[in-house]
Amino acid sequence: MIPQKIIIFIDFDGTITKEDVGESIFRNFGDKFIVDKIIDDLLNDRISAMQSWIELCKSIDKVDVILLNDFIYRMEVDPGFHNMVRFCDDHKIQIIVLSDGFDYYIDMIFNREKLNGLKYFSNHLTISPQNKLIPEFPYYDPLYKYSANCKRNHIINNSRDEDFTIYIGDGNSDKDTALYCDLIFAKKSLLKYCEKERVSFSPYKTFDDIINKLSVFLARKNLKKRHQAGLKRREVYISE
Repeated sequence: MIPQKIIIFIDFDGTITKEDVGESIFRNFGDKFIVDKIIDDLLNDRISAMQSWIELCKSIDKVDVILLNDFIYRMEVDPGFHNMVRFCDDHKIQIIVLSDGFDYYIDMIFNREKLNGLKYFSNHLTISPQNKLIPEFPYYDPLYKYSANCKRNHIINNSRDEDFTIYIGDGNSDKDTALYCDLIFAKKSLLKYCEKERVSFSPYKTFDDIINKLSVFLARKNLKKRHQAGLKRREVYISE
């Protein structure tokens, strides 16, 4: 029998970091009125996640790279996340970060925090010689609008049906995605989404909350997989 692995899929912006780094960048360097309109369109499903990023990047005519890098470098990681990483290392739990943001700032923050060993998937961002922000979406799935970096596909491709999967998130790009996992830790808008859709989840405020709850779950010999998550995964297999 194949041993059951535990895999945690975790959002980056506003989950690992205290603030939504991507949104903060555009609010700081772009036109606040335009940025607010784009984000409102995204949250109300008038545009897709990929469209929102393209429009947000267009909203900044030229970016001062030195100021941008300094701004990113000051973005704080939730202090409990290091405890979470150590807990997972001690219990041989794999962490995979799924971000609908950009590698440009994730690399900078992970390097600063000495978290380079964490596996992650995200969108790609470069800065042109004219100092324009150029977004690319290597993991885009046209059938999946909630995340320009299709988090659902990463969950399917990086776990087996036998594995016990956990999702930790807080935002719009986590909607529906989390439903493919056996255990969901949610806060903010993901929590509201789960409540609205009557999806079972565990609320949390800090990573210590998650560590405490996971300690209880790990004490069980057999982790009970969520039936609805299995059905969602099978839907994907059938459609392919």
